[in-house]
Amino acid sequence: MKRILVVDDEEVFRKNLVRFLSDQGYQVSEANDGQMALEILRSQDFELVLSDIRMPKVDGLELLQTVISERPETAVILMTAYASIDTAIEGFRTGAYDYVLKPVTLEDVSHKVENVLRQIRLRREVHRLRRELRQRLGFEGIVGESQAMQRVFELIEQVAKLPTTVLLTGESGTGKELAARAIHECSDVADKEFLAVNMGAMSPELIEAQLFGAEKGAYTGADRNREGIFQAVHGGTVFLDEIGEMPLEAQAKLLRTVEYKEILPLGASRPVSVDFRLVAATNKALEEMVEEGTFRQDLYYRLNIFRIELPPLRSRREDISPLIEHFATRHANQLRKPVPTFTNEAMKALIAYDWPGNVRELSNVVERALILTTDDTVTLDHLPVGCGNTMKSSPTSLSKVVEEAERKHIREVLRVVEGSRTQAAELLEVDTATLYRRLKKYEIS
Repeated sequence: MKRILVVDDEEVFRKNLVRFLSDQGYQVSEANDGQMALEILRSQDFELVLSDIRMPKVDGLELLQTVISERPETAVILMTAYASIDTAIEGFRTGAYDYVLKPVTLEDVSHKVENVLRQIRLRREVHRLRRELRQRLGFEGIVGESQAMQRVFELIEQVAKLPTTVLLTGESGTGKELAARAIHECSDVADKEFLAVNMGAMSPELIEAQLFGAEKGAYTGADRNREGIFQAVHGGTVFLDEIGEMPLEAQAKLLRTVEYKEILPLGASRPVSVDFRLVAATNKALEEMVEEGTFRQDLYYRLNIFRIELPPLRSRREDISPLIEHFATRHANQLRKPVPTFTNEAMKALIAYDWPGNVRELSNVVERALILTTDDTVTLDHLPVGCGNTMKSSPTSLSKVVEEAERKHIREVLRVVEGSRTQAAELLEVDTATLYRRLKKYEIS
């Protein structure tokens, strides 16, 4: 039975609403102001809070912010008079699921409650399916519930079992090595070696010896035979990060190694067969480097067979909150400190920031905040100046807010029903023609 908390200082209206919702089959509790509601919420679980905005002590917006901070799994519907509709819209932007204008009709309340509870069910189902997907694929360390990251996971799943060479692209700090490890862990050679090599950190004079090996006496200081990376991996995965930093001469040797699965160690007279799976990564535009003559075109075509683009963090802001939770837990364990909570202002600032260093920068900022905090609460004062003063404005018109909510809701419903537009239309309670128009409007494929 779904549990609902009704919060309103008008006793007659509150009692009538409680009685009506109880008759609808819900388990309903009540509070006569926001302060009482907070006390109840801190001791009991509810699927939905139906709250007036104008109340003494703690008003509806303050209650909403606390629910979002302390009970993010609980939905909130705000009730307000027409004169305060701007306040209701502000609440909608802050995180309320919906709002009802007073004087309310019981039928309108019933319809709103049903819709919000349906959204909660769908959202929980989406989260369950995504958790199962991540668990099934073993994406250790990769956190992402956005559509962009779900697409990355799908591509990893498609290519992992194949011996195909993979090229990972994206800005620095987007998690390309984690994606490479996920490909290896989901492959048929997961029990073999995974060797990561950062081409930008290797000495140009020693790159060939490190990658392809060297015979004793091949160069000054080579006092013994040296096994290269491609030999050492023994049927596993070689991850070449920052592939754009590789010198042209080494690129020619890599091309032959990829095409024929054999290497010629420095000083050797005969090639040596090797067995490996190659994943390469770059934060540079290899196409431009090909035009400039700094990257071999034939090698580019050989690497670019299956390409996965890692999206920047600023284009998937919905992943920032779960990433913060992930890093807060991880760093708290490392620092032997309690997992902190983040104030609403701090969380908003982190979500609004553009993150030029992407996920890596976010991890560093969270770790720094944990070091600075002394009371297990992260505030704006614990964040770097750049994160705390770049709050971005949200859409202010009601139409934009509604459109964004509708776009996200349709995407989630489609994911739950695995793309079936007929089933999606039924869940959304619209005809298929209306759904197709919405898909076209919001450019949802």
